[in-house]
Amino acid sequence: MSLASEHAESLAGQVDRFEEASLLCIGDVMLDHFFYGTASRISPEAPIPVLKIERQSAMLGGAGNTVRNMITLGARASFISVVGNDDAGNRIVTLAGQEPRLEPFLLTDSKRVSTEKSRYIATSQQLLRADYESVEPLPMALQEKVLTAVRDDILRYQAVVLSDYGKGMLTDALIRGVMETANAAGVPVLVDPKRRDLSVYRGATILTPNLRELSEACGQNLVSTEEVIAAARDQMHAHSIQHMVVTRGAQGMILVPHDEEPLVVSARAREVFDVSGAGDTVVATLAVALASGCSLPDAVELANTAAGIVVGKIGTSVVYRNDLKTALHTQGVTTSGHKIYPPALASEQIDAWKQTGLKVGFTNGCFDLIHAGHLGLINDARAFCDKLVVAINSDDSVRRLKGASRPVNSEMERALLLAELSAVDMVVIFHEDTPETLLTLLKPSVLMKGADYALTEIVGADFVQSYGGEIRRIPLREGYSTTNIIERITRQANA
Repeated sequence: MSLASEHAESLAGQVDRFEEASLLCIGDVMLDHFFYGTASRISPEAPIPVLKIERQSAMLGGAGNTVRNMITLGARASFISVVGNDDAGNRIVTLAGQEPRLEPFLLTDSKRVSTEKSRYIATSQQLLRADYESVEPLPMALQEKVLTAVRDDILRYQAVVLSDYGKGMLTDALIRGVMETANAAGVPVLVDPKRRDLSVYRGATILTPNLRELSEACGQNLVSTEEVIAAARDQMHAHSIQHMVVTRGAQGMILVPHDEEPLVVSARAREVFDVSGAGDTVVATLAVALASGCSLPDAVELANTAAGIVVGKIGTSVVYRNDLKTALHTQGVTTSGHKIYPPALASEQIDAWKQTGLKVGFTNGCFDLIHAGHLGLINDARAFCDKLVVAINSDDSVRRLKGASRPVNSEMERALLLAELSAVDMVVIFHEDTPETLLTLLKPSVLMKGADYALTEIVGADFVQSYGGEIRRIPLREGYSTTNIIERITRQANA
């Protein structure tokens, strides 16, 4: 194993500790509303496309997206923000309440309009964004409530994140109060800034501006790595900021630490679909990694990998802990690693295959202790498509389905074994009990399952058929099962 591969394995191991982290996020919550459809004609009323809406979704955005990333990475989080007394605010409260690892503390300001961003998307192209928002400063009485909550609970957290979208939640006075409380308690504060004047963030442990934000703060167009590092150091020294992580899109990130050499981290070479929310993912991953005991350089590398995943998704999205581990493992030198994809990258690759006219097949299972029956199913399935995607249940999912003693082989071991098969073109790990959510994302041309399943029992069959996809029931080889193998091993061991 190469040094690069060993380092990736080490980083993946650190991700397992993310569930030990407990964080506080304070910032501007939004309702992100997405409308998806097709635009195949121009309006007769004006020279604009007509979007035929086929589906829609809503999720926590802004600082809410930062919190969602913390949770999907495995951490626990408390969230303080403000909403208006309106439909969007009520929906934000409902969405926050549905997150089991989130403790929301959402204030209501009756004079405020809840921030809502509606994005209209045709295929993968965003056509329009429409915003409702308030930018009035948080009333003083509500600021006092926030500061009281922070002072009472600060020792519960390993890190505090300020997610500033400039919508009025984080006033200068509130930022100062949180900084003073956290600094006195020895709790690091990470800030995703939106102000041109960075002096308001005085005392921050880590600031995570993007290249444009840092350029605006120092009043010059930053291009070279040397210019970025010099500008970051100037701002850090001027405003008592300990460290800065500057995100540079396709160029990756630069860590400018307080008293060590800068670390330049290159982005993974890949196509970028949408950078919406990438900054949320970066600051969330940094906070979770540091709170779980990672060094700052390792936390930056983990954040860079997470950003590379999320920009492959359309709209504001999150990174799951297992997605991050998968991406880290595939940076190694295993011959099969290039076939293992996190769901977002899998969707991108499948779309590319489809655009070239290839027929994409999909089958799924636990695939624990791979046997001849599995091989027969996979080889038969491959005959019905040009590219075969095999989706496997994560370890947690297998335990829920099969019991505490399963799986015998970990999800990455199973994925690597499947990826070595010539009939398999892609392996994806999913976290739910069924692949229904994954099928909605990937939209395969043909869904295949063993013939022991009736058509009505095949999860996702109705959805695949709804867009013209095929369903294939594959005859099984008799006498093969993982359970039988385990029982035979147990009998022999006890003989």
